[in-house]
Amino acid sequence: MAQRLTIAHSPCPNDTFAFHAWSHGLLPEAPDLVVTIADIDVTNDLAERGAADLLKISYAALPYVLDEYALLPCGGALGHGCGPLVLTRPEDTAAGRGPERLAGRSVAVPSVRSTAYLLFRLWAARAVPGGVGEIVVMPFHEIMPAVRDGAVDAGLVIHEARFTYQQYGLHRLADMGEEWEAVTGRPIPLGAIVARRDLGEDQLRAVARAAADSVRFAWDNPSASRPYVREHAQEMASDVIDQHIGLYVNDYTAALGEDGYAAVRELLDRAATEGLVPPVAPGALDFPGVR
Repeated sequence: MAQRLTIAHSPCPNDTFAFHAWSHGLLPEAPDLVVTIADIDVTNDLAERGAADLLKISYAALPYVLDEYALLPCGGALGHGCGPLVLTRPEDTAAGRGPERLAGRSVAVPSVRSTAYLLFRLWAARAVPGGVGEIVVMPFHEIMPAVRDGAVDAGLVIHEARFTYQQYGLHRLADMGEEWEAVTGRPIPLGAIVARRDLGEDQLRAVARAAADSVRFAWDNPSASRPYVREHAQEMASDVIDQHIGLYVNDYTAALGEDGYAAVRELLDRAATEGLVPPVAPGALDFPGVR
């Protein structure tokens, strides 16, 4: 395949780890890639504009792009014990009140099309009867400092923040993943890999194989991707990088499988029932050769 495909994914260690082999030409049978590194809010927007061949996007953004993009059966982020957290300052918990304290208060989120925000909305509809106040979208790395400094009342965070929020002196008010797993018993769907449908079935199968092979290469050769991961992990400590990869690159990354697909369908069906996303048509999540 001579065609070079464009891909956009986040700088997070799970993505740079999983796609290192493919993006660096270490998979001889895989299509060549031109890589753009961008935050999830950017990649969600790129998908809605059809601006890349492959993208890592939020599962919450999936219903808006399924006409043009197919969900790959691998490469994404699902798992157990890996859900988004709602963080507040310790002084805001002194009165011992629960999530209802968020009523009318400002909450920073990484993207209004993020799965984290979708899970938050499903949770808040039950846990914050008065409704939260202003939703402030900001880059993920700015959220915890903003909560710490009082620029916002609470923050919705993901990924490595699970391991670092205490360094900012913050309190975990709620874990969206615990809520999801308690209610559904399924893994938490966070990020999806999608590819343009107009690539055609043969090319779609090729990119799915490449994504899965890249994950397995990373597992078999963990040191190979280390410089690339560190390059994009900014100031993240080595132990946090390891924890991040260990939590978010798992069996569901190599293959969604029946349980993974069921989790995605349940999330989107629940959200559509609440009017939070458009309904997904039957068969829209199917991938060529995968039921």
